[in-house]
Amino acid sequence: MRNCCTFCLLALSLRAADLEAELKKRIAAGPGQVFLAARNLRTGAAISLRGEEKVRTASTIKLPLLVEVYAQVASGQAKLEETLLMRQQDIVSGSGVLRELGPNVKLPLGGVANLMIVVSDNTATNMLIERFTADAVNARMDRLGLPATRLMRKVRGDGNQLKAAEGFSQAGLLEENKKFGLGSSTPLEMVRLLEILEQGKTAGSKQIIEILKRQQYNDAIGRKIGSLTVANKTGSLDHLRSDAGIVYAPRGPVAIAITVEDIPGIDYGEDNPGLLLIADLARILVDHLGR
Repeated sequence: MRNCCTFCLLALSLRAADLEAELKKRIAAGPGQVFLAARNLRTGAAISLRGEEKVRTASTIKLPLLVEVYAQVASGQAKLEETLLMRQQDIVSGSGVLRELGPNVKLPLGGVANLMIVVSDNTATNMLIERFTADAVNARMDRLGLPATRLMRKVRGDGNQLKAAEGFSQAGLLEENKKFGLGSSTPLEMVRLLEILEQGKTAGSKQIIEILKRQQYNDAIGRKIGSLTVANKTGSLDHLRSDAGIVYAPRGPVAIAITVEDIPGIDYGEDNPGLLLIADLARILVDHLGR
């Protein structure tokens, strides 16, 4: 029995080394800097490459905001059926569709929350931050044991159509956090948040997972893994791409969080080299941890 256990441990160690080597080979081919973490939520097999380092979240911070929405719904502080007024100051450029409706439109909270994830709607995000506050999101992350995950402020928009920054959290007012823009987290914390959701350890977990499964940007984690179901949230900035999600693989759900920083050039097409890198890394992770 002892020899068998020793053999199994050696085999696992070799497999882990193979995974790390394959990931590092692809990362070395570029572009940019890579921060990643992944964990099979059934077997516990995991890997992290710079996964403890804080990174800019871009739109992946919208997932913690959604967690706070459902927590307050569960506690009776909010209702999915209540209406939110879309004000002119909420409307910003970038991803989403709500801005096409114009100001002074009333919309159901539940629908706004769905659009924030499914089409990464920036205006919907600002409406929800106005309703729930960035500080409430950060306090929720503290209660979940995720101190590096911070929503800093409202969305300003894209490109040359940036609005003045507003809706700051206390964390967002700190000088050392200004470099993160909309939000900060670590790949390890995003994987942990996904694990909390998959295990049903926060209010509305099942509904949140179902919303993540419907989001429409599948050109990163979901790109090269075949027909496997993915529940994820992406993020994009001029020189950054990120994706955090769960891949429902045969050997168990694999939670993955990958950020690629310092991508040369500005390209918002589906073949952005950062997206292609995330797709390759996700395929490697799923092949090793989930198949």
